Amino acid sequence: MHWHWYLVGFAALAVAAQAGFGIAAITMYWLPPWFRGRVVRPKLWGWGAVAGAGGMALFMFLGPFHGPDSDFTSYALGGMALFVMGQAAQIMGQRPSGREVVLPDTEE
Repeated sequence: MHWHWYLVGFAALAVAAQAGFGIAAITMYWLPPWFRGRVVRPKLWGWGAVAGAGGMALFMFLGPFHGPDSDFTSYALGGMALFVMGQAAQIMGQRPSGREVVLPDTEE
């Protein structure tokens, strides 16, 4: 039973860190070092991070961490939809893959 609170604490810390990274990207154009090579639109990436963190918080704390009560299921699923939209915004803020497209040789 006590492991539940460790999971809740870790999840809250992860969501807060994601929101913090998003706020830093929106306000100061600062990105974590492991994203600096890929992200070309920090503000868009930051808004996606904030939306994703908010959606994940809604999902977790009104869904599985809330308990078996089904009164909040629609809010939890709305949070998951917000999370997915935030992740899509973060992907749009990144550059396309660095790999070159190699087309097959059709001429002989």
